[in-house]
Amino acid sequence: MPSYNNTRQTTTLHLIALFEALKGLAAIAASLGLLRLAHHDLQALAHALIGHFHLDPEAHYPRLLLDEAALLANTDLRQVVLLLWAYSAIRLAEAYGLWRDRAWAEWLTAASGALYLPLEISHLLHRSTWINAAVLILNMAVVVYMVARLRRRRITAAPASSI
Repeated sequence: MPSYNNTRQTTTLHLIALFEALKGLAAIAASLGLLRLAHHDLQALAHALIGHFHLDPEAHYPRLLLDEAALLANTDLRQVVLLLWAYSAIRLAEAYGLWRDRAWAEWLTAASGALYLPLEISHLLHRSTWINAAVLILNMAVVVYMVARLRRRRITAAPASSI
């Protein structure tokens, strides 16, 4: 019979795996959306959307939409889609490995999470919101949890290898 602590650790690992899978699926959805927009005038679509909802094009969020549409119009969407697919493949592989309790997935999760920390800290310093703070704290918690699991894994494997 598994202990409470072991069950809790498995549940936590599965929750992280589901979150990673969700990020991978979201990247696939975003890439499919971009592919659908590949042969459209994105700025015209953005203006039509803003007009449909009777928004002021000079307001903050409509302006952001127009700026992003202009940026995407000058971008090779195929490259963006390929990057999204690569990101998705990594996230889905990571989710699979975490779900199956694989050490390589814990390494991948810890490393990829740690890579984002400087960017998230910088983003929080430039635009302090509770969402940015929550993302940073959640990512830090996942990295710390994965490092702790990897240490535990190494400690439990050490006596067996010294025999």
